[in-house]
Amino acid sequence: VSYMVGKDRIIFATKEDHETPSSAELVADDPDDPYEEQGLILPNGDINWNCPCLGGMASGPCGEQFKSAFSCFHYSTEEIKGSDCVDQFRAMQECMQKYPDLYPQEDENEEKEKTTKDLEATPMEASAAKEEMGSS
Repeated sequence: VSYMVGKDRIIFATKEDHETPSSAELVADDPDDPYEEQGLILPNGDINWNCPCLGGMASGPCGEQFKSAFSCFHYSTEEIKGSDCVDQFRAMQECMQKYPDLYPQEDENEEKEKTTKDLEATPMEASAAKEEMGSS
């Protein structure tokens, strides 16, 4: 049984449907098919900017900055990979901050709470350590 709700089709499967072996056949990927999903890195080592795994980051208002930063990191030969890409990542971050609706940042309130908790914990630990030192 199936019916449409808006653009979605809802299908109900019975217990018998699940117990019947599938007749679906797996088809081997065709490496010559240019439209076949290849993953993030293509066989030749290039970046697949069309990979759905990028979540559309390569397009949009900061697509060029993202591509520049990601390319720099991908091809980086520094001992600390990507350490030579700080400027590109900074440019990408500055661009993304201009479009908070498209590129949501980590919730600032959560970040403040974390910092406050860390600061509250530190003085107590420090005073406990002083008491221990004073008693010896």
